[in-house]
Amino acid sequence: MASTETKADGAVKDGGKDGGKGAVRGGNDLAGLEAGLDALETVQSGRTPFRQTFVQKIMPPLIAIAVVLVVWQALISLNIVDDPTKLPSPGDVWGEIEDAWLQGTLLGYIWTSVSRGLLGFLLALAIGTPLGLLVARVKFVRAAIHPILSGLQSLPSVAWVPPAVIWLGLNDQMMYAVILLGAVPSIANGLVSGVDQVPPLFLRAGRTLGATGLKGTWHIVMPAALPGYVAGLKQGWAFSWRSLMAAEIIASSPDLGVGLGQLLENGRNTSSMSMVFLAILLILIVGIAIDLLIFSPLERWVLRSRGLLVKS
Repeated sequence: MASTETKADGAVKDGGKDGGKGAVRGGNDLAGLEAGLDALETVQSGRTPFRQTFVQKIMPPLIAIAVVLVVWQALISLNIVDDPTKLPSPGDVWGEIEDAWLQGTLLGYIWTSVSRGLLGFLLALAIGTPLGLLVARVKFVRAAIHPILSGLQSLPSVAWVPPAVIWLGLNDQMMYAVILLGAVPSIANGLVSGVDQVPPLFLRAGRTLGATGLKGTWHIVMPAALPGYVAGLKQGWAFSWRSLMAAEIIASSPDLGVGLGQLLENGRNTSSMSMVFLAILLILIVGIAIDLLIFSPLERWVLRSRGLLVKS
């Protein structure tokens, strides 16, 4: 009996030791898991080294541009395209840039179009945002207007240029009208899409806390719908820019000045492919610059505020 009790006591002690070790291991695993989650949620605020930024963000587009220029020059040098009226060389286009710069007209071309485009986009923003909220929140308005907005969004912007010229004449008001008709539907539909994706739980929680009416729209609906709204803004700018270029190409007048679209049309009228390529290049550069300076930082801010973009 004594030996049996001694064995039993030993088993209990061994079991207690194993249980203690298991509890310690479990506690360590839990602490490690919490530390890992904390590390994932922690945003690194240190400045990214310039070398890393250069390799990851600056070098790839530079390489792409270099490849395009090499292929372009090869088409000329190898006589694959030997007609300069069809494809000018990079040197000819660069000479066109130098001439416009020395004449003091290069920045004028850019500013004429950019100022119109940004002002038209701001007007479209002021109209499209309340319109989108109205369509998203009022069922009758949604049933009546939303199909029309979708149809207008799919309508090519160039279709509005002839009636705008007839209604308003050859002036800046015509340009802004074309921009509005092209951009407002995209901004409104983007906001409607964002509001549709707001979880109903958010709305119920807002009503419980007293956020109803305009207060609920400002504090609950708009922040939750921000990703879709930003996507609509980006698309709205693209439609604004394309609408403006279509208007400048078709409607020409000395009173309107020479924007990038008019520069493109002037190159076509004079059969100057180097001027045509200069206009295309400037239109492309402005579009990329607006995206990099305005919309890409805005998108990153929205994603980072929701924990979807964390610096590594």
